[in-house]
Amino acid sequence: MKIQDAILSKYDTNLEGLSLNQVNERQAKFGPNELKEKKKKSKIQIFLMQFADILIILLILAAIASYFIGDIIDSLVILFVVVLNAVVGYRQEYKAEKAMNELKNLVNKKAVVRRKGQISKINAKDLTIGDIVLVEEGDKIPADLLLLETTELKIDESSLTGESDPVNKTAKYRDNVDLDVENNINENIRDNLVYMDSNVVSGRGVGLVYAIGMDTSIGKIASVIQEESPETPLQEKVDKLGKILGFIAIITCVFVFILESFEGMGLVENFMTAVALAVAAVPEGLPAVLTLTLALGMEEMAKSNGIIRRLLAVETLGSCNIICTDKTGTLTLNQMTVRESEIYSNKTYEGAYLCNNAVIKEGKLIGDSTDGAALQFAEESDYKTENLKERYPRIKEIPLTSDRKRMTTIHSINEDSRTNDILKQIKIIEDKEFDLNDKKLIAFTKGAPEIILATCKYIDNNGKIERITKKTRSRINKSTKDMTQSALRVLAIGYRIIDDKELIEDRNNLTENNVEKEFIFSGLIGIMDPPKKEAKEAIKKCKTAGIKVIMITGDHKDTAAAIASELEILTDGKILTGDELNKLSNEEYLAIADDIQVYARVYPEQKLRIVESLKSKGNVVSMTGDGVNDAPALKKASIGVAMGNGTDVAKESSDMILQDNNFATIVKAIEEGRKIFDNIKRFVKFQVSTNVGAILTIVGATIIDIPLPFNAIQILWINIIMDGPPAQSLGMEGAEKNIMERKPENGDILERKDYIRILISGIVMAVGTLGVFIYELNTNTRLGTKLCLEKSMTVAFTLFVVYQLFSAYCNRSDSEKKNRYFAFAMLLSLILQICVIYIGPLQKIFKTASIGIMDWILIFVVAATIFVAEFIMRKTLLKKSI
Repeated sequence: MKIQDAILSKYDTNLEGLSLNQVNERQAKFGPNELKEKKKKSKIQIFLMQFADILIILLILAAIASYFIGDIIDSLVILFVVVLNAVVGYRQEYKAEKAMNELKNLVNKKAVVRRKGQISKINAKDLTIGDIVLVEEGDKIPADLLLLETTELKIDESSLTGESDPVNKTAKYRDNVDLDVENNINENIRDNLVYMDSNVVSGRGVGLVYAIGMDTSIGKIASVIQEESPETPLQEKVDKLGKILGFIAIITCVFVFILESFEGMGLVENFMTAVALAVAAVPEGLPAVLTLTLALGMEEMAKSNGIIRRLLAVETLGSCNIICTDKTGTLTLNQMTVRESEIYSNKTYEGAYLCNNAVIKEGKLIGDSTDGAALQFAEESDYKTENLKERYPRIKEIPLTSDRKRMTTIHSINEDSRTNDILKQIKIIEDKEFDLNDKKLIAFTKGAPEIILATCKYIDNNGKIERITKKTRSRINKSTKDMTQSALRVLAIGYRIIDDKELIEDRNNLTENNVEKEFIFSGLIGIMDPPKKEAKEAIKKCKTAGIKVIMITGDHKDTAAAIASELEILTDGKILTGDELNKLSNEEYLAIADDIQVYARVYPEQKLRIVESLKSKGNVVSMTGDGVNDAPALKKASIGVAMGNGTDVAKESSDMILQDNNFATIVKAIEEGRKIFDNIKRFVKFQVSTNVGAILTIVGATIIDIPLPFNAIQILWINIIMDGPPAQSLGMEGAEKNIMERKPENGDILERKDYIRILISGIVMAVGTLGVFIYELNTNTRLGTKLCLEKSMTVAFTLFVVYQLFSAYCNRSDSEKKNRYFAFAMLLSLILQICVIYIGPLQKIFKTASIGIMDWILIFVVAATIFVAEFIMRKTLLKKSI
């Protein structure tokens, strides 16, 4: 039994296709031919998830406590912040998901199928097992197929395998081949299979559907990535900070409550103060400002063609220290291009243009990528190619095959003033007569240099025809070798003027044996998928920023090495192939992983192993890619970056999508991510130092047994209202001048030096506030006890607010880009404070009193001590830090 018959028998079908009953039965059994997506969160779930944070939970508890002790205003203020944060977070995440959905290809894929002898075009999702599918140049493969018939079929499998070269496919099976392809796709049958979502570059084929949907090669990869995404580094850092601040809040609350109880303060007033301090210990503005900062970064990245799918992933690129990048389409153009050439005559351009089946329509290449490179090479040369097809109409083609390794086209000649001159030179060389009036043909050939050179008898040296000598062949062979060592695919081009009457009069005689001889050699072209111009500069910036770039590709080792060397990815490191990686144990691989700069000939599961191994060594790993083969690694990486023209599976697996498919955009994203993390640190340090100052002030007043300088509502005002504009404006600061000249952040949001700085700032605020408060209490005794206390508290309260404004200024960035919102935020905060002091109804709520000009002078002079403290810390203890 023939292999094809065995295949048809195995799947209970025939070349005429399935019957309608068979289709219905199998569709009911196997389901639709589509990839199943994991059920996405509903709008309500996205909204409710905004409350699943320890900081938010603490705020809700504080609001509830405030409500039960009768301070409804305080409770409403806190709840307002909580709800506002949830709304902003929901809006941004929903917006990101919507942007992602708009990127998807909404057009249903089609398939040409033969059923019951009738050929029709149907939606690809309606295909089922055993269907007979017809494919041709330009089609996208709709399911996994076993080939039954082929005619010069070439498939672009770069989205699945990462290899940029088209793959020859055939319906010729090896003897005793294993047809159990559902579970075992081995090398013996790989040339007989085509996979879902790959593209037909040239030729035609007929195949039988053996796998659909999630059972296809692409589907099996998709199933691997249907897992929950791991927490981003920022999520881990925020969670850790939340736990620390929550612990501080609880300890502070209990400590102050006990201390004030011993000193005889009323239970309700004591509890309210304790709750206010608990709120003070937690930076209420952190969730809202964090969301706002990330959202602004997200919008900024969108302007640079980067779409963020998860809000907290914005920062992660700024923390990454390794970028694992695919080669094809990411570092390179994913378009074969002539990189080098050795042109002996203009006939090289004519041959590249005419001995070619590729076409360019509306800027898009249709056809074989190698043909496309030759076509573009001819069109972009100084030689005019506009009317070549009219001058030399094609009459026959001797096609390229894997055995022949060359393609020849034969053309009639409508206009060519040089034909007779070329023939004349050949006749002189051969000492023969020639007829200038007879009609002639011209043949162009293109293919492997050793094959073409073997068919050439002459060489065209810029119009001068000479016989090829050993010296000439040696020179051509050396040029070929030089190009090959540069990982270029080399093609030779030749031509022949046909004046044989028998061949001209009977085109059936235009056969391989009769035509492909005595060619005139005209030139060599070296083809490669070239690096993007911006990629080399982007990689250089990555190195300056302390980020290692690793290239992972399915291409040949030599090709990978050539590209990596040109981009300066491969410097003093090593190249590791997929086969070599397979032979290494985990321990052996981890021992050398840091030295590997390029991985070649790797498989999808190996990419996943590489990323997981690098992460296990404490690295924050970014993975870029566009193919289905990249999806598992994209999912497992600290942040997955998919290309905008990549597969849907890759996009669904990613945290970020580069719409312009440009590796250089990643550098912009890294800078934006670093800026965002810097700004997060700025407003966290600003808010926490303020909160520490408030706690130390209250605790200090309790310990030295003086009245509290703030009441509960003033504490809430400081933390909720006054923290808002300054903290939010710090989230909009520009990038530091040296932001891409330092190593990636790999610590917590607050590190040891930050805690020292916060503590010193808090002490300065507390000492200054308590000192001024005691001074005011002693100088305002003439006003009476109640008014004295209100005025003294107002001065201390206002001093602390001004401390905050000055502290915010100390936390600004050293950026060339000025933050125009900062001055507005400072002015707004000061105006709000003035309203609280001088507007009657607000005086009653906040228990404040009007203060004079001398009080303001005292406030600003004392508050300026924060600048002195900051200057000393930067010069001595901490030097310059964010």
